[in-house]
Amino acid sequence: MADNVHKEKIVLRRLGWLSLIIMIIGVGIPIGINLYAKFHLYSPANAPHADVAIVFGAGLTRSGQPMPILKDRVETAVDLYNAGKVKVLLMSGDNSYLDYNEPGAMADYAMSLGVPEEKIVLDYAGRRTYDTCFRAIHIFSVKSALLVTQSYHQPRAIFICRLLGLDSAGVDADKRDYNPRTMSFWKMREIPAQWLAFWQVFVSHPLPILGNQEPIIVD
Repeated sequence: MADNVHKEKIVLRRLGWLSLIIMIIGVGIPIGINLYAKFHLYSPANAPHADVAIVFGAGLTRSGQPMPILKDRVETAVDLYNAGKVKVLLMSGDNSYLDYNEPGAMADYAMSLGVPEEKIVLDYAGRRTYDTCFRAIHIFSVKSALLVTQSYHQPRAIFICRLLGLDSAGVDADKRDYNPRTMSFWKMREIPAQWLAFWQVFVSHPLPILGNQEPIIVD
């Protein structure tokens, strides 16, 4: 009887330590990613120069137009282009279905704001942040980039792209006050997404959809 009680205490103690370790890792990864990103984050006005602005997809309306959050990303990238901070815009998003074309909608919006078509490159397989960063390096041969997305998403984008080897900096695209409930959802969603990003970068190394190389030529 005493032996059984002793064994149960050992099991409970080990479970307690395991739970503590999991909790520390679970909290530590997002904290670490956010701290790391702060050293590589800029406002549009203070952004360094780079070859390419990578614009991450963020959803379309039912009519196929960019959602407001995506419009802000495209507008920020256009601002960087007009300021001479970048030379090419890489529009990366989802095109899984014939009637859902994020990169095309992003390009159309950028062109409506005055960016020449030849200065826009489309990545139709940027289904995830990891995919966008990986393909920017291995398909489009991007050497330096400004990552254009909102502040809630920037730490993960910066972490993945830089850890994969892309010389990059983040530029916030927060051009308006977003719905508080929506923003709370996005921020909560980022926690497991950051755990996954850590796993992808250091452990699983998944291969996204690849294809023929399409090096971006920068004048």
